[in-house]
Amino acid sequence: MRGLTGWMRTLLRYLAIGMSVYHLYVGASGPPEALIFRGIHLSFAVTLIFLWYPFGARSPQARTAVLDWACVLLSLASIGYLFLRYEYVMTRLAYVTPLERWDLLLGIALTLLMLEAARRTIGPALPITALVFLAYALLGPYLPPPLRHRGFSLELVIDQLYLTTDGIFGIPLAVSATYVILFVLFGAFLEKSGTGQLFMDFASALAGHTPGGPGKVSCISSGLFGTISGSAVANVMVDGWLTIPLMKRTGFRAHFAAAVEAVASTGGQIMPPVMGAAAFVMAEFLGLPYITIAKHAAIPAILYYLALYFAIHFEAQRTGLRGLPREELPSLRTVVIDKGHLFVPMFIIVYLMLVGYTAPMAALWGTLAAALSTWVGRLGWLYLLVLLVEFILPGNIMLVLGLGWVVLAGVRLSTPEGRAGLRPVLTKLFPDALEDGARNTLAVAAACACAGIVIGVIALTGTGLQFTSLVLAAAKDSLIPALVLTMIAGIILGMGMPTTPAYIVQAALLIPALIKLGVLPIAAHMFVFYFAIISAITPPVAMAVYAAAGIGKTNLWATGLAAMRLGATGFIVPFMFVSGTSLLFVGSWLDVITTIVFSSLGVICLSAALHGWLTKPTVWWERVLLGSAAFLLIKPGLLTDALGLVLLGMVVASQKFLDIARPPIEAKGMAEARGSAVELDAARIERAKQEG
Repeated sequence: MRGLTGWMRTLLRYLAIGMSVYHLYVGASGPPEALIFRGIHLSFAVTLIFLWYPFGARSPQARTAVLDWACVLLSLASIGYLFLRYEYVMTRLAYVTPLERWDLLLGIALTLLMLEAARRTIGPALPITALVFLAYALLGPYLPPPLRHRGFSLELVIDQLYLTTDGIFGIPLAVSATYVILFVLFGAFLEKSGTGQLFMDFASALAGHTPGGPGKVSCISSGLFGTISGSAVANVMVDGWLTIPLMKRTGFRAHFAAAVEAVASTGGQIMPPVMGAAAFVMAEFLGLPYITIAKHAAIPAILYYLALYFAIHFEAQRTGLRGLPREELPSLRTVVIDKGHLFVPMFIIVYLMLVGYTAPMAALWGTLAAALSTWVGRLGWLYLLVLLVEFILPGNIMLVLGLGWVVLAGVRLSTPEGRAGLRPVLTKLFPDALEDGARNTLAVAAACACAGIVIGVIALTGTGLQFTSLVLAAAKDSLIPALVLTMIAGIILGMGMPTTPAYIVQAALLIPALIKLGVLPIAAHMFVFYFAIISAITPPVAMAVYAAAGIGKTNLWATGLAAMRLGATGFIVPFMFVSGTSLLFVGSWLDVITTIVFSSLGVICLSAALHGWLTKPTVWWERVLLGSAAFLLIKPGLLTDALGLVLLGMVVASQKFLDIARPPIEAKGMAEARGSAVELDAARIERAKQEG
């Protein structure tokens, strides 16, 4: 992003605030017509993108260029044309009514501009993919079999992409305008309110004193922060500068410390209640409420972080790493009492979605709660009582929530401290969070508009059906090869583009094949979703690993391989929930509960097998048994669970009763752990200063 100053910086700040305020208003009052709403959303986004993001490295970084203004004006003209001729656009017969000259010219212009906007914000991978699909549509008769088709004229392609809601203005952009920006705003307000520091303090108090404490702090805090950031790389850059150096100073090897942060940060996109943007797209594709998607994702997400936590624990035990001294860590009781009210906004979101309100409405109220939580302080705890009263005495939820905030605000304003504290909230926290929320949405909006081009071409050409046939033929109508092919495609696509467009492309091309092979739609979508995310820690192009290795000043390949080992659960569980959907909360409560228990044991066994420790160092055949037990326990089923327990029992008995030679404890970094909590405290203070 450009480092603009002066009037230009002020202009963009107010445009960003205006974008956020508009979407908050729409969230409260309801959106206008689909094309109008999506067009306004895109207008804000492209204006900010072309003025904030330079064309290239050699472009002016401290000012905008003429080319940028030209892109802005042409984008607004292309979108504004649809508004001016709205009746014509809505009443014409798509693919039948011939395009007028301006339809074609402005449609071509907007398509190219969306490719450029995506290139500036997320890199070339997605625009190149979109160009390939455009070429496929236009050059069909000249392609070799089985890709050959009759071909489509430029007019038909532009008709699909520009003048319907099946292209640029399709479902991906609708999700960006309706869901993503509100949840991004929610995350921005949480971050500005000091919730990020709460996550760090909470994690430190909870696990900082245990073996490998700093690594476990990273696991917990990055997992919590990841639920509100929506980006693995952003999460690494926020938490990694603190957690990675601290892990290194307490004896963790540099590449292992960086890998822990990368894996913990990546998992935030699969952790409810607020997951990555692709989860909202999934809800739209499946026609399900977002809370249902979050429910299906809950058990795999818990298994992911449980495996990471125990992997850190076993590695710390194997290498003799101690935790940080308790007396130098924050008290859990103090953290909860002093800052625990900052969790209330997340409770509100979950509560509202559970009782049936839409995700945008829940995000709107969560954002309001996050905006006011810093100012009301500990009084925020009383809001939980408001929710409890509403639960016990059902009534008008919105009225109860609104009156709750009015009462808390009145109590706070009655004190001199409250009146003094209101000014910085209104003049600093609110505007900064509104600006950050809009700015953090830009890449998603550009990616969704560009992904709409791909989806539009697929729908126009019927490529999805053709690709389904190719996948089925390559897999020879067998499920496991089809899943492997899908996994590979997901990882490859995710290496070059963010999770959301990677998921969207696969949803159109690969998921139909899995469904045809008998996979439940939710399991197929979740499978693709997982591997689009896991690509962030999968070499050779692993963006979260790149960011973490840069902070840790360590080798990329060593960090990437360690990350794959730490995140191994993320590669295994998707195959398991395809065959046993109780992992996705599908089935009876008995099935779900037994699945949670045995799968949890399974991921602990997997971590033990990969890191060479259970209750003491393991020998090679114990690791083989633990690995086998892991696969059996993770896969739902009474027989597999029983066999897994037998293998686990054999290892436990071996560790307890057999007197055999075992690998020695490395005892690395034990002396260095002392005094590191002081560094943690200093880092905590510095972070608080940076957050303002």
